[in-house]
Amino acid sequence: MTFILTNDDGIDAPGLQALRNAVGDNSVIVAPQEQYSGCSHQITRGAAIAIQRRSDTAYAIGGTPADCTRVAATHLCPQATWVLSGINAGGNLGADLYVSGTVAAVREAALLRLPGIAFSHYIHRRRPINWERATQLTVQVLDHLLGLPQKPGCFWNVNLPHLGDDDPLPNLVFCSCCTQPLPTKFEVVDQQFRYTGEYGDRAHDPDSDVAVCFGGNVAISQVCLW
Repeated sequence: MTFILTNDDGIDAPGLQALRNAVGDNSVIVAPQEQYSGCSHQITRGAAIAIQRRSDTAYAIGGTPADCTRVAATHLCPQATWVLSGINAGGNLGADLYVSGTVAAVREAALLRLPGIAFSHYIHRRRPINWERATQLTVQVLDHLLGLPQKPGCFWNVNLPHLGDDDPLPNLVFCSCCTQPLPTKFEVVDQQFRYTGEYGDRAHDPDSDVAVCFGGNVAISQVCLW
């Protein structure tokens, strides 16, 4: 297997290095030069996309996560067999699928007929992420998912829980994506609209990816485009 690794937090993000540590050497990083968090499936049209070679196996792209997948799969690494995106610093659960650049990278892979997995790490009350533990959990998920049959037009969305030092090892739970909206509490000060809702307080469906991840387990959802 040959893996394309990308993200939306930028090529220097610690989550991308954690993903690289989980995969090993048989991978090529093709990631945005800058942060594109929340950019959804934006692509660059009508302008050149800059490619900066960082090493023999790492390229910084002057474009979005979806651009990175396109450039990697068609030009830099056409022999790739998988696209992995992440590990995003923050959850991508339920309705987040529609705004996430992390998820858009593997959605683009599905459109290009490549299997993909998006990895995100829920952040509980702004506590720092233990990236070493995130790598260990990612290895477990990859060991399981890479051996499963892949449906055309589908990809996996994985969310890692935010565990404390004394929390038990999480289970890998296959679940549906939550259908509830993101928090929409807001305030308006000096004619400026600002969201104030807490991500961790969002409403969620029982047994959905939000419930599973908030409950301390790894949420794995299959998303199919057709």
